[in-house]
Amino acid sequence: MNKDTLNKDTLFEIVEKHKDNWTQISRYIWENPELGNEEFKAMEVLTEELRTHGFEVKTNIADLETAFIAKFRSEKPGPTLGYFAEYDALPEIGHACGHNLIGMMGTGAAIALKEAVAEFGGEVIVFGTPAEETNGAKVIFADKGLLNDLDAALMVHPSGVHERSGSSMAMEAVQFDFYGKPAHAAASPDQGVNALEGVIQTFNLINSLRQHLPDDVRIHGIITNGGDVVNVVPARAQAQFYVRANEKQVLEETSAKVKSCVEAAALATGCEFKISNHELSYDNLTTNETLSELYCENLIALGVAPEEILKDQDHGSLDMGNVSQVAPSIHPYIKMENCPYSAHTEGFRDATGDSRGFEAMILGIKTLAATGYDLLTNPAYVKEIKEEFDRTVAREDR
Repeated sequence: MNKDTLNKDTLFEIVEKHKDNWTQISRYIWENPELGNEEFKAMEVLTEELRTHGFEVKTNIADLETAFIAKFRSEKPGPTLGYFAEYDALPEIGHACGHNLIGMMGTGAAIALKEAVAEFGGEVIVFGTPAEETNGAKVIFADKGLLNDLDAALMVHPSGVHERSGSSMAMEAVQFDFYGKPAHAAASPDQGVNALEGVIQTFNLINSLRQHLPDDVRIHGIITNGGDVVNVVPARAQAQFYVRANEKQVLEETSAKVKSCVEAAALATGCEFKISNHELSYDNLTTNETLSELYCENLIALGVAPEEILKDQDHGSLDMGNVSQVAPSIHPYIKMENCPYSAHTEGFRDATGDSRGFEAMILGIKTLAATGYDLLTNPAYVKEIKEEFDRTVAREDR
């Protein structure tokens, strides 16, 4: 079999052959929502499908029980392509972010591309990355060097619109614990040190700081512990914040200022304090525009009108940002028809579990596989992608 016979239509035929089964797998994950790092059913069904198609699968990656890496390698040299699977759900509301679709899109695209890898050379890898909604495993994968050999990293997210891969905000998840001294709030308040006041003054100081920050900065937090009973001066209080910015350097500068607010609040109230992280922090997403353009061209070739593909919208923070700092990456969005709802809502959840989501999933699988085919069969694309990455992404080892 050669390039003339094994073409993109061949990949699409493979997808069509398996689409009913892949829809059932996605629906099964949707019907059995699991929180981050608890996605045992989702991991099992995805890895079983990959094993069935000849992938070498390893689980419990980086001490994460529900993480996996599945590989199919050719005997011929070629690029290493990584597809990313997410499969965690949200508390109470289930798959309202469509990770049941994302997990199958990455898995299906790799399976569809397998024969092309065998024919033209290279390697395709599926990275099963738990807990995107909280402690995103992509951060850990990137930190441990598991992604360093990738020539391209690809995933697609469901949405109510088609959207080019763009940017996301760098984010630090910070926690502030204040420690005071308990006392009877009415009989002897002068004997106490109010930890809750430390938290309140932190909020006040951060609010004063906002007018002196760049427009792209976002700081939002909650009080997670404000004391136990009203008539006792709180001896312990806690707040958790997300600090976000479009660029990691701005995030680091802003986080330092926020932490100074904590120090000042502790000094003013006489409290002790501790600063920590309540979740992993995310780097900003740096899209590889060459790879993004290839994806969009394939989406158009599959019938999507160019004007339907919107430019970058605001999507908060993603652990795919950490991937983009170590490998050329894209994170576009694919349209679910008749879905005017935003993610993390019941309307969005319902769409990810019916024909609207599954049709978008099949289109996403085909587009991802076709983009992979371009990279396997045209070394010039890989060269251009890597050259762009070298120009646009600053790396500590350079």
